[in-house]
Amino acid sequence: MRIKDAIFNILKKELPDIQKNVPLKNYTTFKIGGPAKYFFVAKSIKDLIKAVKISKRLKLPVFVLAGGSNILVSDEGFNGLVVKVDNSQLIINNLNEIYAEAGVMLPKLVGFASKNSLAGLEWAAGIPGTVGGAVYGNAQAFGGRISGSVKKIEALDIRSLKVKNFTRAQCRFSLKNSAFKKNKNLIIISAVLKLNKGSKKEIKEKIRENIKYRKKNHPIAFPSAGSVFVNPESKKKILPAGYLIEKCRLSGKKIGKAQISKMHSNFIVNLGGARAKDVLKLINIARKEVKKSFGIKLEAEVQFVGF
Repeated sequence: MRIKDAIFNILKKELPDIQKNVPLKNYTTFKIGGPAKYFFVAKSIKDLIKAVKISKRLKLPVFVLAGGSNILVSDEGFNGLVVKVDNSQLIINNLNEIYAEAGVMLPKLVGFASKNSLAGLEWAAGIPGTVGGAVYGNAQAFGGRISGSVKKIEALDIRSLKVKNFTRAQCRFSLKNSAFKKNKNLIIISAVLKLNKGSKKEIKEKIRENIKYRKKNHPIAFPSAGSVFVNPESKKKILPAGYLIEKCRLSGKKIGKAQISKMHSNFIVNLGGARAKDVLKLINIARKEVKKSFGIKLEAEVQFVGF
């Protein structure tokens, strides 16, 4: 106990607002997860660098948390420092480009683009993530992808503690993937997005259509992490993971308070008080049955934290 308190005291000197034993379920869209041993909200790039620097010095594991979607946190929590990114500056220039910090929520970004008659982000309407999270996993929907708008990404290299710039090509975007997802030493700080001038009326109408579709076809009444699996590709054809899981007759399957959604089988929902271990069991069952029935190995889109 003395050692833990000593570490916390060191952290507290450099990060006055740091907290101990903060339940991570309150910071994830799944509403699942045990406590972070140490928890800090970084409101600026300077805060983020300072937090990473001290965790490195103390040899503490560090996890950078964005909007809390697409992650499953262990019931035991995270035995280290969780840094919640909360930098949220938005700037537009006369080249139809938006500078967005990593902590900007996607609904706010979509609204900002719409207000300025900039098209290209309507597909992201209704997604409860952040710019950083969207770039990390190359978020996509309705035929659009964040990679289609990225001009430049700014990221912090944990090893050197230097801020580096990446062109779109250097981000190595692929299906639900990026250089940042493959290299855990890189933390996304901001993005410059290149958009197109459009009709504000048409942009708003497309946003309304996309949100309406989500409400009708996605299980938004219950907490979830979003899509659990990446839709597999076969001979240049994308096969919906939800369809494969449904064909295995797993829709509606429950373990504890976790359930494979009846509305969309690529979602696992929290019916209230679900445990991470139960979600993990459902994930493994879905993988096993799809592999057995179709010979396809499902790749998790959800990131596992604290396991």
